[in-house]
Amino acid sequence: RKLLPGEMDWLHPITIFFLITLIILLVLKMGHFWNYSSQSLLPGPKPLPILGNLHIIDQERPHRTMLKLSKVYGPVFSIQMGFQKMVVLTGYEMVKEALVNQADAFAERPIIPMFEEFSNGFGLTLSHGKNWKVMQRFTLSIEDKIVEECSILTKKLESYKGKPLETTTVMNAAVASIIVSILLGRRYEYEDPIFRRLLELINQNVRVFGSPSVLYYNMFPALCFLSGGRKILLDNREELFAFINATFIEHLKELDENDQRSFIDTFLIRQQETTSTTLRWALLLMMKHPEIQCKVQEEIAVTIGSAQPRAEHREKMPYTDAVIHEVQRYANIIPTNLPHATTKDITLKGYFIPKGSHIITLLSSVLHDDSQWKKPLRFYPEHFIDPEGNFIKRDAFMPFSAGRRQCAGETLAKMELFLFFTTLMQKFTFQPAPGTSREDLDLTPAVGFTTPPMPFDVCALPR
Repeated sequence: RKLLPGEMDWLHPITIFFLITLIILLVLKMGHFWNYSSQSLLPGPKPLPILGNLHIIDQERPHRTMLKLSKVYGPVFSIQMGFQKMVVLTGYEMVKEALVNQADAFAERPIIPMFEEFSNGFGLTLSHGKNWKVMQRFTLSIEDKIVEECSILTKKLESYKGKPLETTTVMNAAVASIIVSILLGRRYEYEDPIFRRLLELINQNVRVFGSPSVLYYNMFPALCFLSGGRKILLDNREELFAFINATFIEHLKELDENDQRSFIDTFLIRQQETTSTTLRWALLLMMKHPEIQCKVQEEIAVTIGSAQPRAEHREKMPYTDAVIHEVQRYANIIPTNLPHATTKDITLKGYFIPKGSHIITLLSSVLHDDSQWKKPLRFYPEHFIDPEGNFIKRDAFMPFSAGRRQCAGETLAKMELFLFFTTLMQKFTFQPAPGTSREDLDLTPAVGFTTPPMPFDVCALPR
């Protein structure tokens, strides 16, 4: 029959093609919807409006809450901080799957308001889409500078003549001096007021970055005027960059004239802070476990004697190497790792994780994974020693993270830790201050972006 006005010819080829196309798209869309829905329902605590899961998070030590949640929801779960949804990966197997087996998919950094505002477009630690290469030009020729600084640190400790001292300033200064000497061709004395102010700024920034005030700002950046931590960090940034501009820039131009501030970010902040913090944990743990300190000193006496420790001695000193590794594992100084983000849509253990997701790879859960470590919550150097007394590598040892975003300063940090620790053990026996027993030594980590030990006094007794 003829079509009435306004009627459509449903059998017209164009109409049929359009309907078939529409049906196919709807089917694909519905298929994607069901696929997405079945895979994207990550387990996790139910968030509240606006606050998300803030009400259940230990705001000073969030990794502890995440560890507890992993016992309930498994190795992959989501939490929500304000409006920001995060995917938390826990345990060695899951973290390895993400950072090693699917490294490219988890290689990006998320956009975090405080980091973005603080870095102001500079810096490598939380840069987007970059790979670090700057370390390669330093690690081959740096051993002599570390050895020189070990000698200076030894003399500094000797000057106390066994009297108590607090280790934070002197350890920070010793490690930072190495990097400064590389960049400037000169070093600062530990007591230099400019140098000490630089270290003070860095240490304060690390503490404040991990504070609840900055946590709130990252969740609700519109309320920036309420964040005292944000103001401290931005004020410190201006002072820090003024120092860099006045002191470093001319020297750095020959190294990388397009990215001078990146060197300060990478070397003076991340590498200096983590290495000096690990050394302070090492001294504290040696006082807590004098029998382990004695075994280290015996190995040094047999292998090196009174000679200057060098990097080549490491492979001949399995117990000392094991102790250093166990300090890093036990201390767990970056428990939540630096944040990651996905570079593409990814399916992980059946869960759909979209591109750009904020990922937390909980290093604390790897370094203390009871499926990987015999005594995960105890200081136990035998984790890295086989029955024959040889040093053994452990895949679950990830203090420097893993994959594409593994710490660029790892080689330098390992050399520094070995040379500083071995030299100190060779020259001194470390004991608690008078009136303090081994049992009184507090192994509770301090609060901050990293987790240094609480301030403590030590007596360095010359051997």
